[in-house]
Amino acid sequence: MNLANLAPLAVVLPILGAALTFVLIRHSRAQRAVSIALLSLTLLLECLLLASVWNGGTAAVNIGGWVPPWGIVMVVDQFSSLMLVVSSAVSLAVLVYATGQGMADGDQDAPVSIFHPTYLILVAGVSNAFLSGDLFNLYVGFEILLTASYVLMTLGGTGPRIRAGVTYVVVSVVSSVLFLIAIAMVYGATGTINMADLAIKLAELDQGTKTLLHVMLLVAFGIKAAVFPLSFWLPDSYPTAPAPVTAVFAGLLTKVGVYAMVRTETLLFPGDSLNTPLMVVALLTMVVGILGALAQSDIKRLLSFTLVSHIGYMVFGLAMSSVAGLAAAVFYVAHHITIQTSLFLVTGLIERRGGSSSVDRLAGLAKLSPLLALLFFVPAMNLAGIPPFSGFLGKLGLMQAGIGLGTPLAYTLVVGGVLTSLLTLLAVARVWNRAFWRKAEDAEHPDPVLLAVPAPDGGPTAVRLLPRTMVGSTLGLVVLGVALTVFAGPLFHVADQSAAAMLDRSAYIQAVLGDRAPVPALALSGAGK
Repeated sequence: MNLANLAPLAVVLPILGAALTFVLIRHSRAQRAVSIALLSLTLLLECLLLASVWNGGTAAVNIGGWVPPWGIVMVVDQFSSLMLVVSSAVSLAVLVYATGQGMADGDQDAPVSIFHPTYLILVAGVSNAFLSGDLFNLYVGFEILLTASYVLMTLGGTGPRIRAGVTYVVVSVVSSVLFLIAIAMVYGATGTINMADLAIKLAELDQGTKTLLHVMLLVAFGIKAAVFPLSFWLPDSYPTAPAPVTAVFAGLLTKVGVYAMVRTETLLFPGDSLNTPLMVVALLTMVVGILGALAQSDIKRLLSFTLVSHIGYMVFGLAMSSVAGLAAAVFYVAHHITIQTSLFLVTGLIERRGGSSSVDRLAGLAKLSPLLALLFFVPAMNLAGIPPFSGFLGKLGLMQAGIGLGTPLAYTLVVGGVLTSLLTLLAVARVWNRAFWRKAEDAEHPDPVLLAVPAPDGGPTAVRLLPRTMVGSTLGLVVLGVALTVFAGPLFHVADQSAAAMLDRSAYIQAVLGDRAPVPALALSGAGK
């Protein structure tokens, strides 16, 4: 049996789980059990899919038996299956964290009863986007995850969340409309939206039309990926949501945009026609993002800016159009999903233990909770690229690819990448020094629990204990981040093969179109860069 034929279950299982948890909306314990069990089953399935394509295989599944390019097709290759596994592993950890928070708070904030079905719909949308073999199904995947994200962002209905949700909805709708217009233009110009078919037919268009379509898709995906200057919405939107929601948004949603950019650049528009603008955008994203992070006193806003900044590394790897650069970008995407989500979960624990996420109100947390200090320190150093963590390895791969490219702009990006890494270290070191290392009495506006003094109402200080489920899931994700370092060799093997296959394109097109794939035409359309 070809395991790739089970790929649609990566979408169907979370949708089934959403339906079941909605039916169980008045039974919170059953909701939690069903959602965790089905997401665990989804992760197991995706691990099997990754194993089936580990050595370079690519397989396509035609939904309903419709022959491409007319039917819906799902494509499983190394890149898509790796993204599925990492995203579902992170989603499962966040779900367990949210469940622990809900039990500890009596379901007062998150997760409320609607959380579980909405969260599973979000996971289904992410999986659908990673597996999509045509532009419209990719659009559907985006819309599924965005619709779910609108609900998750406004959980609790507080003023700040509603205001942030309005901004997020408006920006998301604009990017979706641009994407839909681009799809209509692509179909009008080529008569198809199947990506394998487009890889052949787009090469037959005149350069002006092809460039217009290229730019339209890049702008739509650039908004979703939060690349500069299209990233203005993110730092104001993400920090207001509940901790588990912010964590999964930071880890996954922008990476779906990056994934779409990678597919577009390598499969539909091979070559280097827009590499220079992409490199400039990558540099500005890195530098402007990290400068914004340095100006923040709230940890969640700081991490939101570092999220924007490190998207620049991925765009840099993509813009080099080389196997080395793209492989480093694939590795870095997997690394960043894990590490960024870990840090947002830790920030949720910090806010719970110290009463705030502002470093002006925090101090002495290393003494108050050594485990919490460790949980922050490890992914923070990983994000900053300190050896031997995976962040260092990913950035080293990008720097080596940039030096190998040898152009002045590539060297500028290398310098900008090193500078951004150093400034990231400075940003997280400031958080460490102020929130964890300094004495509690040195905080500008310390919370009573930090000083171990009576509460303002005269009663004893309420020690805020951290639920074991929340700590355990965060610890599991931090360990996963360390595992990316331990198993960096096999992961880079998959990344290298994935990059080579995406730049060659023939395996993807052959898997989708089969005998109808005009292989000789690939050489004429820019394959094998």
